[in-house]
Amino acid sequence: MRSRCERFARALLLTIGFAAPWLACQAALPRYCDHADELTAEQKDRLLRFGAVIKTELERSGASLALVSRSGLDLSRFGLRYSHAGVSLKASPNTPWSVRQLYYACDEQRPRLFDQGLAGFLFGTDDPAVGYVSVVWLPTMQADALERASLDNARALRLLNATYSANAYAWGLKYQNCNQWLIELMAGAWDGPLPVDTSTTAARQQSQQWLATHGYEPTRVTLNNRALVWAGAFVPWLHDDDHPPDEIAAMRYRISMPEAIERFVRVTLPQATRMEFCHTDTRVVIHRGWEPIAEGCIAGEGDTVITLAD
Repeated sequence: MRSRCERFARALLLTIGFAAPWLACQAALPRYCDHADELTAEQKDRLLRFGAVIKTELERSGASLALVSRSGLDLSRFGLRYSHAGVSLKASPNTPWSVRQLYYACDEQRPRLFDQGLAGFLFGTDDPAVGYVSVVWLPTMQADALERASLDNARALRLLNATYSANAYAWGLKYQNCNQWLIELMAGAWDGPLPVDTSTTAARQQSQQWLATHGYEPTRVTLNNRALVWAGAFVPWLHDDDHPPDEIAAMRYRISMPEAIERFVRVTLPQATRMEFCHTDTRVVIHRGWEPIAEGCIAGEGDTVITLAD
């Protein structure tokens, strides 16, 4: 059974006929308001084997940290594959390579940070038949700084805004979404230590200033109807009062999505490397490089294909 938030998100998709990325961001997060849809034993086994392939590559890299993104709802109409990102830490106090991430606790109506094992991270997929995961490794200096910031609970929590909005304006301080917390954590880690008494607002503002100075460009999404205005009146994690009025009028939104984070890393840290993984019922494909795997998890030249035996 899906969470109340996720059931409502899908009701919106069926009723108003659009799949906004911010719905996907929320829906792709761990579902603690209610039990998730029960996966079959076969689906669990496939996702466990898929996770083992990814974990092998994480271990093989010799790194201690990686950025990971997971596919969620179908965002192809927006040209987006990934909806939710976090930081995978080898030294996680939870279990090696757990993903530290922001999720929205629907019952509490508040955001929280959560460390989730890689298998659990994959179990949250919206489509257990076909799924994609992107892994980005950072240069040593930036990776070490982000690892320290991520494992410093006080620092990580200082950048966690009290009010969540899945479609949070990337340059606003009123709300925050899952991917916005991650990019602000990255900026804070690379900008240097903050004074101990720095407030969340001040810390977030400093991170955003650093991002603006270094050329960060949030994802730009344009809607083709005004359903979001109606949806926001009923969904506690959708807001538009933080976006510039002229952009709302034009139904344009600037929000942080995994593709914006990866694009920023690729441009500002040329030494960063990337691998993309996907699975179907019968195979796993591993692709090295920044170009995406073909839709449908179709292997290209130079890709590694692993058969998932029954």
